Amino acid sequence: MTQPDPPETPTALLPEEAQAVPVTLVTAASWTEVEAGLDPTQRSFARALGFKPKAGSLALLPGPDGGLGRVLFGLGDPDGAAYDRLLVGKLPGLLPEGSFRLENAPDPAEATLAWLMGSYRFGRYRSAGGGKARLATPAGIDAAEVARIAAAVALGRDLVNTPANDMGPAEIEAAARALSARHGAAITVTQGDALAAEFPLIEAVGAASPRAPRLIDMTWGPAEAPRVTLVGKGVAFDTGGLDIKPSAAMLLMKKDMGGAAAALAAADMVMGAGLHLRLRVLIPAVENAVSGNAFRPGDVLPSRAGLSVEIGNTDAEGRLILADALALADADSPELILDYSTLTGAARVALGPDLPAFFTEDEALAGAVAEAGHRAIDPVWRMPLHAPYASLLDSKVADLNNVSGGPFAGAITAALFLRRFVPKTKAHGHFDLYGWNPSTKPGRPEGGEVQTARLTYALLKARYGG
Repeated sequence: MTQPDPPETPTALLPEEAQAVPVTLVTAASWTEVEAGLDPTQRSFARALGFKPKAGSLALLPGPDGGLGRVLFGLGDPDGAAYDRLLVGKLPGLLPEGSFRLENAPDPAEATLAWLMGSYRFGRYRSAGGGKARLATPAGIDAAEVARIAAAVALGRDLVNTPANDMGPAEIEAAARALSARHGAAITVTQGDALAAEFPLIEAVGAASPRAPRLIDMTWGPAEAPRVTLVGKGVAFDTGGLDIKPSAAMLLMKKDMGGAAAALAAADMVMGAGLHLRLRVLIPAVENAVSGNAFRPGDVLPSRAGLSVEIGNTDAEGRLILADALALADADSPELILDYSTLTGAARVALGPDLPAFFTEDEALAGAVAEAGHRAIDPVWRMPLHAPYASLLDSKVADLNNVSGGPFAGAITAALFLRRFVPKTKAHGHFDLYGWNPSTKPGRPEGGEVQTARLTYALLKARYGG
């Protein structure tokens, strides 16, 4: 089995006492005081450059020796509705090579994380360039915690950014094995005849590919601790199967394992922090390909849960593999199950690429997820599990169909389909995410993104300590 390359980790933090150029973060309210504190030469340069403290504005000011002596960076209005708390993440792409220190950060730990996430570059196939500005550790922050989070994000981004020829089911397994070895977790993998017998939907979806499907099962933590299970959709590439996608719709399908990447990134954060829980991570890893033994529209397939599923569309494969994994998770009766998937275009139409949809019937969980998303700057939006729409999944020949067959409520019906496979677990949350940044934003370079991973860590840390 091919081992994945090490993740393209963010720029490491320098020691707190390192010699570094100050980067003064300036708001509209603080600009007058900051300007008055500059030496006359720097003040003149700032005025000549026309610097104003609007969001993202930058001024490089000289020092006494003629070199770079100070940087001014505008934050705009931190109390404004449009304020981006990851704005400092722009700086690694703007600053020259060198060592820098943040001044006047509203939240130094948050700003440091933004910097590190903005330093990420995917360089597996060519020199990544950039990322040469390094940050001295701000005083008073938990630098190890911030660095762990940023490294886990980089790990997940690398998995999503790697093209499918180098990131198939076996490579997803290799990444999970490497992570489990690093944290001392146990891991088992089911494939072949055992997969067909125990997880028939996973086997059916992956059968057409020469790269064998599998169910990856990782556990970590003391057996007596509260049990939490994360389930991530690991479709290494999705052609759509026999309901084949048009070519334009396949261009980003390497990211269809973004749910698996998010689950692994969240697990990396949880295990690295040593939270008091029994963590289980389940990843059904497949490639949805086309060949003579591909599953077909109209087929009726058994599931691990005992429910028969009529296939209305082979391009709705993610919910099938998640169904078998969720049935396994539910049988263990954990306190909480969270699943992650790049599942429906309907969620993107409703909420766009930056805001994953979240579904749950548990009001307490819904509130905790919203709060954790705000705290971690990893937002989601709750959508309804409208029970009457479940009838849209009715089948005349099976227990249910995998699609509604109509144009309406696609994200909701997908969530309702999954809910059928976790009947015992009330605290179940489903994230329907995009897993990709279509364009570069502060702290979020264009490319793969592990949406909801930082939210998950914030949620579990609040519940189970650190």
